[in-house]
Amino acid sequence: MSKLRIAVIGAGRLGGFHAQKLAERPDVELTAVVDPFAPHRHRVAAECDCEASAEHRCLRGRIDAAVIATPTVAHYSLAKELLEDGVHLLVEKPLCHDSEDADALVDLARRRQRVLQVGHVERFNPAFCAAAQQIAAPKYIEAVRAGGFTFRSTDVGVVLDLMIHDIDLVLSLVKSRARRIDALGLSVLGGREDVANARITFDCGCVATLSASRVSYENTRRMNLWSLEGFASVDFAARTTTLIRPSQTLKNREFDVDQLSPERTEYYRQHFAEEHLPREMLQFEAVDAIALELQDFVEAIRTGRQPRVSGEMGRDAVTLAEEILDRIQTHNWDSTLEGPVGPLAVHRRHIIPAPHFRYTADEEVERREAG
Repeated sequence: MSKLRIAVIGAGRLGGFHAQKLAERPDVELTAVVDPFAPHRHRVAAECDCEASAEHRCLRGRIDAAVIATPTVAHYSLAKELLEDGVHLLVEKPLCHDSEDADALVDLARRRQRVLQVGHVERFNPAFCAAAQQIAAPKYIEAVRAGGFTFRSTDVGVVLDLMIHDIDLVLSLVKSRARRIDALGLSVLGGREDVANARITFDCGCVATLSASRVSYENTRRMNLWSLEGFASVDFAARTTTLIRPSQTLKNREFDVDQLSPERTEYYRQHFAEEHLPREMLQFEAVDAIALELQDFVEAIRTGRQPRVSGEMGRDAVTLAEEILDRIQTHNWDSTLEGPVGPLAVHRRHIIPAPHFRYTADEEVERREAG
């Protein structure tokens, strides 16, 4: 079987990781590393023993696939051109800056019959995979993702930078349309939100609360899942999953606290959890999630199957993120119509509409009059 010829476009931190993993694969030829910044491309190319190029067009006809690991603002134009050239793509998250461009790429990949995969790498975390198998139909999801400012991904706010991970994970669990979204965000460093919270209610009745911060003192990547069958807590960094499964007595609503004798009450003070809410702790070995993601990409190209995170899934995550950003931009910080709104808490008359901003004063008046 001939080797797949793959290029990595973007020689930053993530691009460097992708290049290293691809260079180690015996079934892949890492053709080139592409980056307009010479020191970056030459450093990664030297480490991976491949060609360094300032732009991707000189590779036309020489590659079968590519990994796009550039700033988000460049994803659409690069992906469009490469798909039109018949190149299979793995695009780092988020797929695009907005849903319109993401949808166009999905349509183009479908028409060109090319793999379009999105780099939502948490899908390959074994702790999440275990929780997803146990909690098939969650009714409430709570996720917190926070860390210090990395000085990367500054072309997007925290929703498209960090929260997008949990948006994708939630959508992989909840096969339903979002019915209502409430969200707010705060800007700390610049013109985009650095802290955000969103509450999403789905048509199926599931509710998800997502919080993200990129100006936190602590690094946190956690998700809790509640369902009628039990509870799961995932620590993505530690790769641990905690499972709690209620007893059949609790499921049948047959445990009546008010009917317990004093002796049974005292007994259950000590033994209730172990008898009726038994807990199982799962610890998983470290995995190379980027290597697993690339393996999935190569297999999808070889076999013609869909990757674990398809372009459609990446598009859906961007669409929901865009709706969250809409709500953040129009969040009221007081009760007045002309009061401060959005992550900068500026008065409406001072607002310069951002790409995701769709608020109009008439819509706000109509909303208030409707109660």
